[in-house]
Amino acid sequence: MQKNFVFLELGGNKGDRLSLIKQAKKLLAQNSCKIIAQSSVYETPPWGFSATQNFYNQVIKIETAYSAIELIYELQKIEKILGRVRGPERYESRSMDIDILFFNCDIINKNDLTIPHPRLHLRKFVLVPMNEIAPGFIHPKLKLSIKQLLSDCTDPSVCNKIE
Repeated sequence: MQKNFVFLELGGNKGDRLSLIKQAKKLLAQNSCKIIAQSSVYETPPWGFSATQNFYNQVIKIETAYSAIELIYELQKIEKILGRVRGPERYESRSMDIDILFFNCDIINKNDLTIPHPRLHLRKFVLVPMNEIAPGFIHPKLKLSIKQLLSDCTDPSVCNKIE
């Protein structure tokens, strides 16, 4: 059995945000995803759109035997269980969003899956929690550490640690 190491971003701004993050982690653990590191939870403003409720976000590192494509389908099932309804807009309020940030150090470009996540270096709500647990991780495409990406990031968003 191959072990894959994956960084995921969990976030949402609808419902009981903290409870939904905890439920997502529980469902991941029940689906053969061992959580081996996790950041604090941060409250952050919406990115790319306006909403009345801020997001709660957390980055976790998991170990799994799933392939990247198998994992994305499992994550979408978990999002749906937790009330995610995909609307027509790319950026909109949601109860749970689970993004694959990194899958080992792989670079994957498929129709329904791009890894590393193509916009993670632009988003403090990803970089701040990721920097907390893996500041030295090197982005396989950009060849910069998470710490350096955070330092270079021009996103003005404020990330407030809540837990």
